[in-house]
Amino acid sequence: MADLTAKPLKPADGVAGFALLVLCQLAGEALVQLLRLVTPSMIFPGPVAGMLLLLWLLTMIGERARPVIATADGLLGILSLLFVPSAVGIMQYGGLIRDWGGPLLLAVLGSTILTLLVTVGAFIATEKWLTRGRR
Repeated sequence: MADLTAKPLKPADGVAGFALLVLCQLAGEALVQLLRLVTPSMIFPGPVAGMLLLLWLLTMIGERARPVIATADGLLGILSLLFVPSAVGIMQYGGLIRDWGGPLLLAVLGSTILTLLVTVGAFIATEKWLTRGRR
């Protein structure tokens, strides 16, 4: 692994590292979508393809990967902050969730089922309408 303490990084290095991370994910998503045009039954997540692309790039650029590694370490360091607000909300509104959790869960499940039924119905109706003109 590269030695991150060799020389301090400039702010532009952090931006470049973040840009490379985002571009690799975008390239992975684009690659998977293009492959799905050729092979529609292919199931492979775009972010995983982006990670594999990033791994390949990091092995190719070697020591110049310091900005990417430093940026990734920084992002991993604050990743847990994304989970704190939801945990605090659950703790703060625990009584409210206990009182209204059942009706809320029922509303979420009911609306999800209704949405799925409407979506399937719209798909079937559209498919019938499109195939009717081909006969």
